[in-house]
Amino acid sequence: MKKKALAAILSAVMVVSLCACGLKTPEQPAAETPAAEEPAAEEAATDAVAPVGPEITLVYAEVNPLDTIVGQTATAFKEKVEELSGGAITIDVQASGVLGSENDVLDTMLGGGGTIDMSRISAFALTSYGGEKSKLLSIPFTFVSRDHFWNFATSDLAPEFLLEPHDNGSGVRGLFYGEEGFRHFFTKEPISGIEDLKGMKLRVSNDPVMNGMVEGLGAYPTVVSFGELYSALQTGVVDGAEQPIANYKSNAFDEVAPNLILDGHTLGAIQVIITDEAWDKLTPEQQDVLTQAGEYASSFNRKISEEAENEVLEQLKADGVNVVEVDDITVWQDACKDIIESSSADNKELYQKIVDMQ
Repeated sequence: MKKKALAAILSAVMVVSLCACGLKTPEQPAAETPAAEEPAAEEAATDAVAPVGPEITLVYAEVNPLDTIVGQTATAFKEKVEELSGGAITIDVQASGVLGSENDVLDTMLGGGGTIDMSRISAFALTSYGGEKSKLLSIPFTFVSRDHFWNFATSDLAPEFLLEPHDNGSGVRGLFYGEEGFRHFFTKEPISGIEDLKGMKLRVSNDPVMNGMVEGLGAYPTVVSFGELYSALQTGVVDGAEQPIANYKSNAFDEVAPNLILDGHTLGAIQVIITDEAWDKLTPEQQDVLTQAGEYASSFNRKISEEAENEVLEQLKADGVNVVEVDDITVWQDACKDIIESSSADNKELYQKIVDMQ
């Protein structure tokens, strides 16, 4: 008994001694974990982009909803600018036409005051604002495919088109190109071909090329602002209009004009523009950020456009929209021959260069 008691006492002394010396049992290594996490935190801090220049917010106007091709392009541009600038530049995207039609937006931008700094604009809308060359991009049946358009948009000619309004003293400049798909006519009443458009009142913006095209089709061009188009179709002010497929769906035009004919008269070429006033407020480094983000957004637009359009078209068919295919486009081209020739007359050589890029 005495031996057993002595052994117990010695064991207890050894345990106390081990603890006093700071030795750890095998269950204790978890205490080292925090030190292992520190390099990850340091790496994250290293990857963070320092703010580029002073903080500034740029208001970006978009007529269409954010779920459209152009709306998604605006979001991609916004996110890339804010990432590359380290949060110094904020792009405030005002979508769904809350700041007015394209012409309203352009008037506001050119009027000064800085309430709208940037916008996505259809190429043809710039015709009356110092962008005469951009008119060539909206001439009917200029582009035979999306690849044809992108051959132009990535060519040496593209920058001079973007900068033309600035060079002409209009007060805006283009940053990058995109597209929203081919534009097609849609109507309230069923149609089966070009002959059914004759005598119809077709909505147009106040653009000479579009007016001439509608007249060539034997219809009556009727100027209606984009924001009023749904009600104009609903009440019979117009019998039809034209838009890219994604915009047709996103703006619910299929509810009041459920007949879509895939004539593809023009590709919806777009430019994202910025006022010279806003551009000049940016530091050179911030201007570089916008340029880089523009290149990214342009590539993003090219990647998503056709796929998004095809998905929407299939949905429209599933929803019961009367989608009419066009087997022979030559009759449409012949009907638009006069406006094609007159619109390209002042820039024949330049226009031919674009046509030859297919």
